[in-house]
Amino acid sequence: MQAIWKGTISFGMVTIPVKVYSATEERDVSFRQVHDADSGRIRYKRVCEVCKEEVPYSDIAKGYEMPDGRMVVLASEDFAALPLPTAKAIEVLEFVPIDQVDPLYFAKAYYLAADTVGAKPYVLLRDSLTASGQVALVKVAIRTREALALLREKDGALVLQTMLWPEEVRDSSFAVPPEDVEVRDQERSMAQSYIATLEGDFEPSRYHSEYREALEEMVEAKASGLEPLEEDEEEVDGGAEVVDLVAALRASVAAAKERRGEAADESGKGPAKKAAASKKSAAKKAPAKKPAAKKAAAKKAAAKRPAAKKQAKKSA
Repeated sequence: MQAIWKGTISFGMVTIPVKVYSATEERDVSFRQVHDADSGRIRYKRVCEVCKEEVPYSDIAKGYEMPDGRMVVLASEDFAALPLPTAKAIEVLEFVPIDQVDPLYFAKAYYLAADTVGAKPYVLLRDSLTASGQVALVKVAIRTREALALLREKDGALVLQTMLWPEEVRDSSFAVPPEDVEVRDQERSMAQSYIATLEGDFEPSRYHSEYREALEEMVEAKASGLEPLEEDEEEVDGGAEVVDLVAALRASVAAAKERRGEAADESGKGPAKKAAASKKSAAKKAPAKKPAAKKAAAKKAAAKRPAAKKQAKKSA
C-alpha cells in the first residue's frame, strides 16, 4: 500500500512524522465508455472554445468564472504563493468529546503510520487520546485542499477523519415535516416493537452488496477482468527531529496556559508571585555580602533627611 501524503503531527511542541494511507476503498464495478461496434475506447479531446484548437494538458490552467461571465485565470505560481501552513503538518487545534461531533460532518478516513523516529511520540499521543476519552480537532491540507479533521484511535492506530466545513453542511429545516402531523399511540407502539425486534450489535462484516457480486460474476464470465490502478504517491518532506518529550510537553502546556491567560510555573505560582519571591530572596542575601556598603548608605540617608524636611516645609 502506498502513502498518499507525508508530513508531521504538530502536538504542542512535539512533532510526530507520519505517513497517511487511505482507510477505505470503494468496491463498485467501474466501466469505460466504448464503441459498441468494435469495443474501442471513447476518447475526449480538450478543445478551446475560442480558437477551436486542441489544447495539450500542459497548457491548461485553472479559471474561476465571475458572476458576470469574466474569467480569472490562476497559474500554478498563484497557488504556490498562497499561505497554507497545514500543507506539511497536521495542526492540533483543541481536544473535544467525540459525541459532540455530528457524523454528518465526516468526509473521508485515513490511517496514520509513524514514520522514521515517530513511533514513541505516536504511541504517546495515541494512548493520551484513549485515556482522555476525547479526540483531537485538527487542520490538514491533503492535495492542496485544507480541511478540518479529527484524530482518534482505532484498533491501535491513529485515524485521520476529514470533515466538511460548517458552511458545506446544508440546513435541514426544509426536510422537517409539518408540526401538525399526528401519529397515534398504537402506531408509535408498533414502530417501537419493530425496532426492538431488529435490535443487535453493529457487525459490518455480516453485510455485503449482492448486486455488486452478481455484476462481478457476470463480468468474469465474459472476460478476465481489469487490473486496479495504483495511486501515485505524493512526496512531501515530513522529516522532523523529535525533541525530549517531557520538556516539549511541559513547554506546550505553559504556552497553552499563557494563551488562555493562565500562565503558571510547575509549582503553581504565577509569574508575579515568582518575581516577588525572587526579590525577597535577593534582599535577604544582600546584607551578608556587603555590610560596609549598607552602613555607608545609612549615613548618607541620615544626612539627607534634614534637607528633605526643610524642602518639604518650603513647599508647604
